[in-house]
Amino acid sequence: MTALNRVPSLMVRAGTASALTIAAVGGSVVIPGVASDAAAATLATKALHVAASKKGAPYKYGATGPGRFDCSGLTLYSFKKAGKKLPRTAAQQYNKTHHISSRSRKAGDLVFFHSGSSVYHVGIYAGKGKIWHAPKTGDVVRLQKIWTKSVWYGRVS
Repeated sequence: MTALNRVPSLMVRAGTASALTIAAVGGSVVIPGVASDAAAATLATKALHVAASKKGAPYKYGATGPGRFDCSGLTLYSFKKAGKKLPRTAAQQYNKTHHISSRSRKAGDLVFFHSGSSVYHVGIYAGKGKIWHAPKTGDVVRLQKIWTKSVWYGRVS
């Protein structure tokens, strides 16, 4: 979906050509504050690749990289390298994402593990039911199958 489709009543001028004219000839229109689906996908893909590149990095509580991570430190670091600032903790990150259903999840979305209403862990969805995450003390950043149904999904935009 283009930004034009999302804001049908908006007429943007570029010189003497309207946004509709630009779109009709295959151009693109940038509307401040409206992220395209492609831009969100690129951000998520970059963050996913950054997380995967940290495979084997040791877990350390409170660490935000580049050599050691806790769970939210890995997601913070990965999205920062992709160009987006996230808050520090898993719960704060959940509150800053666009919440989506499990059916809508895509690679690069955040996966939040919760107990009741409390978020206690976060990872980056890699597809096929797996996440990149920094699990716990004594472990390392790794790809792992999601082990519970007590998860929520969030999209960073």
